[in-house]
Amino acid sequence: MPKTSQAAGLHRASLKKLHDLDAALELMYYGWRGMTLEADEYLAKLGLSRPHHRILYVVARRPDIAIGSLLEILGISKQALNRPLNLLLERKLLTSKRSPEQHRSKLLRLTAAGQRIEQGASDHERKVLRAAFDRVGAPGAAAWMAVMETIADNN
Repeated sequence: MPKTSQAAGLHRASLKKLHDLDAALELMYYGWRGMTLEADEYLAKLGLSRPHHRILYVVARRPDIAIGSLLEILGISKQALNRPLNLLLERKLLTSKRSPEQHRSKLLRLTAAGQRIEQGASDHERKVLRAAFDRVGAPGAAAWMAVMETIADNN
């Protein structure tokens, strides 16, 4: 049985390099796909996708987060959040309650079912990261973290 990372369409293509950083860009694209492949398959079986997981991931780490704060963290518009958020609420993976301090603000929290799904999807991604970090060792993992922090700080 082939490994998941060898799934059709997932192998790295031999693309023409137009710039000296193109190899790094390709590794970012294909690395992201490789890390999220099993998580996305898991989510798809549940009728969910990457945007749903991103919302669950953030809410799991910031219980009672206001929708405005969630928008800011995700860096998306209200329109982009609306459909996936409504599905998560309809499926009772999230709860929404009015903020006692700001009645116009809604606070989000995961339900037990939402916690299980977030944990399952994130576990698939953590497994891929753990295997890669184990393979490159502590210095390689530290270098990757440093590069990713620098890129993330570019926001």
